[in-house]
Amino acid sequence: MPTLEFREAIRQALDEALRDDEHVILFGEDIAVAGGVFVTTPGLYETYGEERVFDTPISELAITGAAYGSAVCGLRPVIEIMFGDFLTLAMDSLVNQAAKFFYISGEQGSVPLVVRSAVGGGGRFGSIHSQQPGTWFQNVPGLKIVAPSSPADAKALLKASIEDDNPVLFLEHKRLYTVKQEVEAEEIAELGKAKVVREGRDVTLVSIMKGVQDCLAAALALSEVGIDAEVVDLRTLRPFDRDTILESLAKTNRLVAVEEGPLTGGWAGEVLASAVEGGLHEIDDIWRLTTPDHPIPFSPPLEDAFLPGVDAIVTSVSERLGNR
Repeated sequence: MPTLEFREAIRQALDEALRDDEHVILFGEDIAVAGGVFVTTPGLYETYGEERVFDTPISELAITGAAYGSAVCGLRPVIEIMFGDFLTLAMDSLVNQAAKFFYISGEQGSVPLVVRSAVGGGGRFGSIHSQQPGTWFQNVPGLKIVAPSSPADAKALLKASIEDDNPVLFLEHKRLYTVKQEVEAEEIAELGKAKVVREGRDVTLVSIMKGVQDCLAAALALSEVGIDAEVVDLRTLRPFDRDTILESLAKTNRLVAVEEGPLTGGWAGEVLASAVEGGLHEIDDIWRLTTPDHPIPFSPPLEDAFLPGVDAIVTSVSERLGNR
């Protein structure tokens, strides 16, 4: 199997989708001639031409509006919103139009639209270029939210998203672009299905995107002090796979949801609610590990302390399990 960087896995998924379906188009700010500010789309403009891969003006609302219109008219657009923070400028097209069209059309029309966007902190981009917008959209029926943690999932989940007939928000953590992994050429992923990426018996760690990589590193460190952690990668925030969470919790009886995002209103709260509502009466402990309820600092040492990284996970689990 070839070893791919996360960004190359994204490019390959886009290349294969454009190659296999003439209805797929790709557009956004600087994604054509420049190949994307995070180097995820080089060569696609040269291969498929300006009618299928093209740059746009700097207007997130115009980009999403054009994508919505082209999707309801039979194309399968993939667009890039350069930084997820600016999805606020595209809310109307995504929330009030794309996510509602299947319902208000009496299930007669679909919106096969994918919105790719770079998200997350740790890159010293400051408070308005480092946020996690997934939870802003999590309570919108009709919209799917995908959050891969590895190159293999990035490719497989992006291809599944492009093939889906619903609007999909596809989130790419900026600090994963250089992560490398062996990737099967034809790996298939299912939207809405979580994955147990490490088996364990003492505590379940649940996360998405870079948080999964941090949980895996923390699980390795915890194993050295006698704590056997299971790691669950949600992979998608919507649909939300409660069954896999409950199955893992039934085995470990302890769970921590690790979210790079504010405590208030985050997806971690949904994980804990699912655990409580799941009727598991033998739960020993469940809790959340998140960022504080304030904007992300620009200062490198402050940003590092702000994010729930490997050390924070190890400390939190060790203290809760009484192994300080």
